[in-house]
Amino acid sequence: AMFQTDLKRVLAYSTVSQLGYLFMALGAGAVHGMMTIAVTAAMFHLVTHAFFKALLFLSAGNVMHAMGDVIDMDRFGGLKKVLPKTNILFLIGAAALAGLPLLSGFFSKDSILALLYDASGDGVYGFQFKMLFGIGLVTAFLTAVYTSNAYFRTFHGTENIPKEAGRHAHEANFGILAPMGVLAVGAL
Repeated sequence: AMFQTDLKRVLAYSTVSQLGYLFMALGAGAVHGMMTIAVTAAMFHLVTHAFFKALLFLSAGNVMHAMGDVIDMDRFGGLKKVLPKTNILFLIGAAALAGLPLLSGFFSKDSILALLYDASGDGVYGFQFKMLFGIGLVTAFLTAVYTSNAYFRTFHGTENIPKEAGRHAHEANFGILAPMGVLAVGAL
């Protein structure tokens, strides 16, 4: 599922993995007695996730519209010049989702991983929290891999526009891009 070619499906699977982060945080807080910190970390990730995931879904919608409703990444690519603003907005969302340092996704995931790391010192459940911490690190890495894959396959390489797009392949208008800009600020 990680290397799906359906752009919308890639983003939907990603949502499930990010919800897993929320539940890891809440579980660590409940068992380790740090519920206030856990709820804060989980809610922080929920808010940052809302910004970068909404930005990614709207960017994917721009791509889908420009490609004549084609969502199969095997059928298009190299769209950086065709959709320059969507390219930048998708990149911001993807970088935040991947958890690049100094972006919102990095800080929210880091707060959850730090909570799990602290909980791994628990005398009774420490081993389980070490395992969850490891799972969280692996999940963060895999998220960065499949998000990068979706971004680079869509916007880099040889320009490929499916026949369904015809001459329709164009950037969205300001009315669409402006709200995405607001989401990008939140993702940053």
